[in-house]
Amino acid sequence: MVLAGLQDGARRVTAVDELAAREGAFAGQSLADALTLLPGLKIVDADPEEDEAALTRLADWCARFSPSVAVDPSDGLLIDITGCAHLWGGEPAMADALLQRLAAQDIPARIGIAGTFGAAWALARYAPPPVTLARSGDELTCLAALTVAGLRLDESQVRQLRRLGLKTIGQAAALPRVALRKRFGDSLLRQLAFALGERNEALRFRQPVSPWRDYRVFADPIGKPEDMPALLHTLAEALCSRLERAGLGARWFELALHRVDGDIAKRSVGTALPARDVKRLTDLFAPKLETVDPGFGIEVAILTAETVQALLPSQTSLVDSEEEARQADLAPLIDRLRNRFGMDRVWQVTPYPSHVPERAVARVAPFSPTANADPFIARHRRSVRLFRWAEPIVPSHALLPDYPPRSFTWRGKTHGVRRAEGPERIAAEWWRRPWAENADDRIRDYYQIEDQDGARFWIFRTGLQDGPREVQWWLHGFFA
Repeated sequence: MVLAGLQDGARRVTAVDELAAREGAFAGQSLADALTLLPGLKIVDADPEEDEAALTRLADWCARFSPSVAVDPSDGLLIDITGCAHLWGGEPAMADALLQRLAAQDIPARIGIAGTFGAAWALARYAPPPVTLARSGDELTCLAALTVAGLRLDESQVRQLRRLGLKTIGQAAALPRVALRKRFGDSLLRQLAFALGERNEALRFRQPVSPWRDYRVFADPIGKPEDMPALLHTLAEALCSRLERAGLGARWFELALHRVDGDIAKRSVGTALPARDVKRLTDLFAPKLETVDPGFGIEVAILTAETVQALLPSQTSLVDSEEEARQADLAPLIDRLRNRFGMDRVWQVTPYPSHVPERAVARVAPFSPTANADPFIARHRRSVRLFRWAEPIVPSHALLPDYPPRSFTWRGKTHGVRRAEGPERIAAEWWRRPWAENADDRIRDYYQIEDQDGARFWIFRTGLQDGPREVQWWLHGFFA
């Protein structure tokens, strides 16, 4: 079986299985040549997008071995195992564990371990399978006999090197660098320096590398739901102790439970204020752990703290500000509400510098610093309650251009106007959208109205006298 796709305007083989490879099929071969060679070939359309998605899912799965995993399209992963190998009994044991778990999912793999990503890349692809290890600093010795294709060069550079008789990495590395630069430019020297550790290589890992995480790897997978709270307590206790020693707290915690079948159950909680209290974390995670299905067992558990910031010990005193006391009292309640109903469902409002009433406030996270009100807004009275959308009203006997209506009908009820104040003209913010020719409907004249029962309304008029559009009246909100 082969995968086939459109390349350079022609149908070509993009991948082959072992049997097809033994019969002479190879990636890059035209599909017509492959069918001539193997008339009984089974052809499946390639799906690069799904391949990339599957590789990304595999990268997330590999977080059980290291938090630093980068995708190497189209068929590889680069994993930084610095400081992680001892959790598995050393680098060889870690590589064996990874191969066994991949084999259980019918994923064939080759592994190279070295002090540089470039050397590991070459060993994984061109050294004898399934696992090759190279000591840090000994990359040149281990790579010398491998093909120059192991330097991650394009096909044209590989062919040019081979025409010159440079078939191995050792032969290319033995030449003066000046001569290599003159013929091949900087790309060959850069890849060679990456492989030999002469230059540092920057990678984009799937997740930001956080030092604030705690691992647990289990020889016997955990399979009982009732064991989850104890597991979480152990992880939280270790992580919070480290945060306390560093004088830090976090506002976001994520628990990743890696199951034996390869699935990952992730649960997250957030806090309104920096936290490192074990009981508080376990209480927030408790309802979410009830939704975790351990399947055939959980073999790795990882608790990570994100959005870390300073949290120094403090002592409650009689001189604490009212705001600090209020935050300390409300924080546990807000945390429970946000984690149960959604982080974006609990918020506070803050003044926003805009004359347009519906944009004069903005939603921010609880306990966020509030902005100062615009001086213009502070001098003008605004409705206590605004409608989400202004509602139309039917006025009677409104004398243009400046007089309010003598009465208006809203939701089927007529309100007589006893007192009125206005108009206050508010224009649209021209910089937020192109200013059209019919700008009269973007100008509002607001009135504060009191009816015969003492109810107070905030109404406005759109359209100008003798303008291109008919004058309309709207109810925008109420006053206390």
